[in-house]
Amino acid sequence: MLVLANQLKNILITALLSLTIVFILCPQLSADETKNSKSPVNIDADTMDYDNASDVYHAQGSVVITYDGGVLTADDVEFEKKNNIATAYGNAVLKMGADTLAGNKIVFNVENKTGVAYKGRAFYAQNHFYIKGDEIQKTGEHTYKIIQPVATTCDGDKPDWEIAGSEMKVTLEGYGLMKNARMVSNKVPFFYSPLLPFPAKTKRQSGFLFPYLSYSKDKEGIDIEIPYFWAISPQMDATLYSRYIEKRGLKEGAEFRYYAGEKSFGTFYGDYLDDNKHVTDTTAGAGTNQQDMNKRWSYYLNHQTNFDSQSYLRTDLRRVSDNWYFRDFSAHNYYRANYSLTEQDPFKKVPFLGDESLASLESTVRLYKGWSNYNLTALMSSTDNLALTNNDSTLQKYPEITFTGIKQPLLKSPLYYEFTAIYDYFYRGAGQKGHFVDVNPTFSVPFNLSRYAKVIPQVSIRETFWSREDGQADGGSKSGTRSIYNFSMAMNSQVSRVFDVNVQRWDKVRHEIKPEISYAYAPNIRQDNMPDYMPAAGESNALTWGLINTFTAKLKNSPVKIKDSETKQKDSTDTYSYLEFLRVKLFQTYDINEAKKNMEGIVNERRPLSELGVEVDFKPHQYLSFGARNQYSVYNGWTVTNYDMTISDWRGDSATLSYRYTLNSIEEIDVSLKAVITDKIDGTFISRRDQFNSRSIENTIGLVYHKQCWAIGLEYSKTDSMGLDSQMTTDTKFILKLSLTGLGKFGL
Repeated sequence: MLVLANQLKNILITALLSLTIVFILCPQLSADETKNSKSPVNIDADTMDYDNASDVYHAQGSVVITYDGGVLTADDVEFEKKNNIATAYGNAVLKMGADTLAGNKIVFNVENKTGVAYKGRAFYAQNHFYIKGDEIQKTGEHTYKIIQPVATTCDGDKPDWEIAGSEMKVTLEGYGLMKNARMVSNKVPFFYSPLLPFPAKTKRQSGFLFPYLSYSKDKEGIDIEIPYFWAISPQMDATLYSRYIEKRGLKEGAEFRYYAGEKSFGTFYGDYLDDNKHVTDTTAGAGTNQQDMNKRWSYYLNHQTNFDSQSYLRTDLRRVSDNWYFRDFSAHNYYRANYSLTEQDPFKKVPFLGDESLASLESTVRLYKGWSNYNLTALMSSTDNLALTNNDSTLQKYPEITFTGIKQPLLKSPLYYEFTAIYDYFYRGAGQKGHFVDVNPTFSVPFNLSRYAKVIPQVSIRETFWSREDGQADGGSKSGTRSIYNFSMAMNSQVSRVFDVNVQRWDKVRHEIKPEISYAYAPNIRQDNMPDYMPAAGESNALTWGLINTFTAKLKNSPVKIKDSETKQKDSTDTYSYLEFLRVKLFQTYDINEAKKNMEGIVNERRPLSELGVEVDFKPHQYLSFGARNQYSVYNGWTVTNYDMTISDWRGDSATLSYRYTLNSIEEIDVSLKAVITDKIDGTFISRRDQFNSRSIENTIGLVYHKQCWAIGLEYSKTDSMGLDSQMTTDTKFILKLSLTGLGKFGL
């Protein structure tokens, strides 16, 4: 109930903000201003007169007062110039942009910005809600009083739900009090509070957020989470999470966010659970020996300080107490809720999905400094391998320093150079560790072979030094160097042709072909005495080819009407847009060394050809898209096939089919359907099946009934997951969802 009450407050506050704008911007209606003013006011009426004795202007009959920022219309308007009071009678409507204030009578003082609307009705377009009252009084610059307030986001004279009260007083940027607050649906109240105090802030405000509620018979039991948002200051806020899991205990969590402008900002989250569920079965294999892990926790820290446009410090710390944390809490956790593949939101930067498929967690601290042609990065990196019971053998970087020079001409010659220099200290608790230095300059001379072909010969030199510091190193295995060079040559071209099609909106189609062939050579060098933390430098003698075909349509847009200098309307010239509706990319490598390999005494055949990569993107229409990412082996057939196809229509129906296949490891089929059954009822269906293990992962079916200002839905979901004891468990859930426009949504 506290959640609902808090959301009711927000609607009322936003309505009052709309009224503030209306009253403040209302102009003074004087005869002088109508004749000569920097902000002129135009008055149109059937009749208008002036009473000199009382200094009152009187306009009657279809009065329209137009001013900078708004329009006032009424049947009758009086303006007392001496008191700066305007009174509008009969169908009085004040409009400012898309917002309106209407009433049988509107009285306002344009000098001290106070007034009242009788039988007032206001509409605030940004949140699409209405508020009305017997009297909407603006008693001061920031104070209001509303008699018999009623608010809703529903259109029409008979809204499906309303918020109502007997009286409400509000001080903007302060506090307010509503008496006899109640929520009504079809004239039946289902929420009531005799007094409802609330903060009347125009910005963020503290309060309870909508809860998370679920029930799982076999896995969690009752699962309830109630978040509380705390607006600490304009630059800081926090969200406190209290979550009760019947079969595990009370899990407490907190998120803290801060923003000191573009220079410095960040997010910290942490949670803790004293888990009631203990594991005694340690026979299920690696990763399950977690008998004493009832103290469960996780934390996440993302911080960035920008010193200038080309230097910053960034911290990304991600840790969990045990390898099974995300398996136990995969259905609902902070990391899934804040997952993002982009960094457009500075406070939503979790780059991994916190579920049972997560194999590792990496924490980093990065210092970056850039110049016009060079950049320097210092990095500390720590990785938790969630597939191992002991992380001591996992390689860490304490630290890594990288200096890079981007590709640029050498003096004024046709020769280009670029380079990368890296220093690493590789550390781990058990195993080989030590120093690593790698310097890699590259030189190239690009030139045009003809108007159709470009050639890029390139030479790369790599010098590497290493020094071990673990106790296993002795003699010649303590340190060493490695020198290697690479040579490559690439040639690419681009040809195209335009075809006239003239089919419906399709005017022309451009077909472009981009072939590329490259050769790379690196000699085989001795590496038998090198530490295992050294990146391998394999020999190379290979030819790679690639071919990209793109098809782009030139589409004729619908004509629009324009006006010439003599204000005569005429047809505009045709305008066009472009659509790349098909892209096909093929690429493959031929290993010359493999083709020449001596097969004496070797059973396996030579396999010089790599897998053929095939990428297809096809979108001929806004309602149809198809994508493929496949790999084909001439020796084993298709080794990887990934397909995604989506079909939709103008009504909102859609169907998505996905297929994932990796030879000898993955075969999964995902189906997602949405059907618009009627204009008010939608149906959804989600199915995920693991064909490789012959099991169902998820089946969800749901119905949603929605109207203009609310919706209710019911979902049935059945999911299979691997438990802590490596046994398959099945969860079945019924979820009831309710959404009120302007208030939010919650599920049970």
